[in-house]
Amino acid sequence: MAINTTAYDIIKKELDVKKTALVAVSKTKPVEDIQALYDLGQRDFGENYVQEMVEKETVLPKDIRWHFIGHLQRNKVKYIAPFVHLIHGVDSFKLLDEINTQALKCNRTIDCLLQMHIATETTKFGFNEEEATNLLNTLPKYQQLNQLKNVSIIGLMGMASFSDNADLLRAEFKKIKKIFDANVQLQTANCKLKTLSMGMSSDYKIALEEGSTMVRIGSLLFGERNYNH
Repeated sequence: MAINTTAYDIIKKELDVKKTALVAVSKTKPVEDIQALYDLGQRDFGENYVQEMVEKETVLPKDIRWHFIGHLQRNKVKYIAPFVHLIHGVDSFKLLDEINTQALKCNRTIDCLLQMHIATETTKFGFNEEEATNLLNTLPKYQQLNQLKNVSIIGLMGMASFSDNADLLRAEFKKIKKIFDANVQLQTANCKLKTLSMGMSSDYKIALEEGSTMVRIGSLLFGERNYNH
């Protein structure tokens, strides 16, 4: 068995204490590994690539909750709209609008997280604090938000810098938590913040300490990834 069952048990116990959800990041991993973790009780799995996620969804159990955690292109939303459980990386209003369009076609409401740009790297995507606040409060630039009846913004997602500097990571997690707390009182038809997705294999312990309600862990459970597949 390729999965690390010991690590899974330890992580689950850590998260259960905090009432934090685990998304097992299964990108590039075979369906056999996902099935093995499923058999242990895991139901939430995260994928970065649309085609790979669609292929896995067709052959794996239908009660799996699929999380799209990568950078989502608007022209590919239609492929995952029929079944995706949560889209983590909504980084523009245009993408949110397209998700709404495709969700309507599927007669669904799709849950979404706004991706915040909190890291030092310019390669990461996401809203800055001002943009997110404007969108959530439907200020003029985003006043169409209330018209999107088939999406539901349920929280924020952020990726910290790729760094061993714990103080830097903590500061970045604190930043997104501050934005989350400042807007958590919003209760509109399509915006009820309850999920704060931050923390991965290398930094999830710090993210937990800073208030994460959902972590995305891959290599600790599945081992290092082979991208030559």
